[in-house]
Amino acid sequence: MGRFIEGCDRREVQLLPDCVDDYVAEDSQVRVIDVFVDELDLSALGFGDAAVTGRPGYHPATMLKLYLYGYFNQVQSSRRLEREAGRNLELMWLTGKLAPDFKTIADFRRDNGEAIRASCHQFVVLCRELGLIAGGTVAVDGSRFKAVNTRDRNFTPGAIRRRMEQIEASIERYLGLLDTADRQEDEVAQVRTTRLGERLEALRRQMRELQEMERVVKDAPDRQISLTDPDARAMASSGKGTGLVGYNLQAAVDAGSHIIVAHEVTNVDHDRSQLANMGRKAREAIGSNELTVLADRGYFSGVEVLACEEEGITAICPKPLTSGAKADGRFGKQDFRYEQAADSYRCPAGETLPRRFTTVEQGLRLHAYWSSHCGACTIKQQCTTGKERRIKRWEHEHVIETMQARLERMPDAMRVRRRTVEHVFGTIKDWMGRSHFKTRTLEKVGTEMSLHVLAYNMKRAINMLGAPKMIAAMQG
Repeated sequence: MGRFIEGCDRREVQLLPDCVDDYVAEDSQVRVIDVFVDELDLSALGFGDAAVTGRPGYHPATMLKLYLYGYFNQVQSSRRLEREAGRNLELMWLTGKLAPDFKTIADFRRDNGEAIRASCHQFVVLCRELGLIAGGTVAVDGSRFKAVNTRDRNFTPGAIRRRMEQIEASIERYLGLLDTADRQEDEVAQVRTTRLGERLEALRRQMRELQEMERVVKDAPDRQISLTDPDARAMASSGKGTGLVGYNLQAAVDAGSHIIVAHEVTNVDHDRSQLANMGRKAREAIGSNELTVLADRGYFSGVEVLACEEEGITAICPKPLTSGAKADGRFGKQDFRYEQAADSYRCPAGETLPRRFTTVEQGLRLHAYWSSHCGACTIKQQCTTGKERRIKRWEHEHVIETMQARLERMPDAMRVRRRTVEHVFGTIKDWMGRSHFKTRTLEKVGTEMSLHVLAYNMKRAINMLGAPKMIAAMQG
């Protein structure tokens, strides 16, 4: 081995042992974690103090550093963190060679959820003070993350019905096999009959359990039950058979720095009610009075857009094209021009549709418009199959029209949204190993996601400034 670089002898005695600090580079990311936690006011954030009696516990700073390092390096399990603390030189440097057991590590995350979420917010404040957050525009999106709960342990009326149908088909198949076995008199047939009888009994037992679960699901508030994680919910997706049981992560990402300025974990499988909520959270985190929020069609809701307008938040969200008439090849509502001065619509044939009456549907005040000349119209077949074509207009429709006009003046708005926010979810899911959350219930999952977001934001900030500048800025 004379032509190769040789290492030191493992059994050689060192008279002057190496210093642990020598193994950690000056620009190492672990030094940023160390300084960030040391600069936090842990008591003000809500971390618990030391016990007055009994054996002394680990300092919250040590435990937070341990968790941050773990989420920084895709090590989220408390058992794996326990092993790493005893063999990883960077962790030995970070924790002073302390190696808490996995139960202590897990209990810290469980008992300090609110304080951990506050630490995540504090780093966003730090990024804002360092000028890393532009603050004018954020992109909002949601993504589904798997819960500990599997699909087999989640029950909805549809899932129960499908499972019952499968069991009924299996019972019919086994009954046919049992009839065939009964017509045979050899010893093998008798063994087969016994085995088939046991399987039939197991299937009937499963059917009874499903019938009982059907009654429980019917009485549940949202008609859904998850046995492993009671807060996890079935999340639909566009692909057939690709749904999952989990949570919906809402994130607002700064368009300039791609730092997550606000996030929230929900167990609602749609985004329609989150536009104003995420806009308010993002504006509070950024500390700016003016904010533009970019969102996709899944967030569109007239009520939410109006709420943003009232809050002084500029929302840009495409309106879904849900017109049945347009899908059938007829004129859609967008082909009718609203004339504000006369409070009427002008149809493609040039006729005026005056306002006839006002109604309330699903809590919204809607004005109805139609013309009396539809019967004699030469292009009626292209417009309606009824007696006349009726147009309904929400009393705050002008807010939607103003937003659509903004979107037309910003043709690249949705491209900006995609490149700003969508890669964030892919990155975090990769860090999770495309696996599920380690914790259960909405509150604990929210804490776990805050650690992911804090690790992501910290890596992003280091990539923008560099570790030495980050350390100097935090200590300055």
